[in-house]
Amino acid sequence: MSDVGERVWRRLPKGAREGLTTGVSPSELQTVLLEVSRARAAAVTPARVMRRWQEDRFVRPSTVDPRALVKTQAMLWERLPQRFAGVELSPVTPLGTCSSVATIDQNRVVSTIRSTEVASDPTNELAIEAAVRRRAGQTRVDLAACQRVVRAQAVDGPGLFAHFQLFALVSSARDTGSGRVEAEMLVDHLRFWHDVLGDEARLTFTTFARSAVSERIDDTVRPALKVEFAEDAERVNGSNYYFGTALGVGLGDADLGDGGFTRWTADLLGDAKERCLISCVSTERLTAVLNPGG
Repeated sequence: MSDVGERVWRRLPKGAREGLTTGVSPSELQTVLLEVSRARAAAVTPARVMRRWQEDRFVRPSTVDPRALVKTQAMLWERLPQRFAGVELSPVTPLGTCSSVATIDQNRVVSTIRSTEVASDPTNELAIEAAVRRRAGQTRVDLAACQRVVRAQAVDGPGLFAHFQLFALVSSARDTGSGRVEAEMLVDHLRFWHDVLGDEARLTFTTFARSAVSERIDDTVRPALKVEFAEDAERVNGSNYYFGTALGVGLGDADLGDGGFTRWTADLLGDAKERCLISCVSTERLTAVLNPGG
């Protein structure tokens, strides 16, 4: 992509790159790009739209049966504890949400021309909303959302798609010392996933950096659960994404999702004492596991 971009910039008049990236305001750039899109859309034919519909991985419909998916969603919402407030997220979020909050490369999300980007992870958006509510004075914020997201990175292999649905939880509160707040949030998240998945739930944790949370897992978290909470010492995925402790959520041999502690609300609020726990599962994977062969 960078090579193609450089070739395009070289064909444009000198100074065009600097002018478009820093020389105009966001609203002026949006106006220009809207004009370009309008002109290009005017040249599109129905035959070309149909061809794109068949070939473009971003617009192809999901292969999951929506009737089964809706049942899974309903089950998740019905079992969600009252302390979690449901949030119906927008399909777009401010440009730079993932790159600034979760430090994800902007090339992995679908940017729009209106200073927004297509939602690629509901936990990022829920963390922003949690920070807003924390700043408004809520002592602890617990949010949940179910959202179809789009990922722009290349996807190869079975079960990997450009768009899919996630059911996500985000909790945020200020540290009170000794990992007590983190332990409380962990218990609430893990109890929910156990309730959803049953006694065959595979809930794991990985310690990427020692903290007070590590001690609370043995003396507080595990005694509060009715399912095994095993350590996955071999995991390396997410070591640069999660802060301290990461979670794994699965059922049998199927990996359904993950989670862990992040610095997101701490960075958003400029307060190192803020604690944020996220966890999520793919509703389509969960639907496939709950309805094998269906």
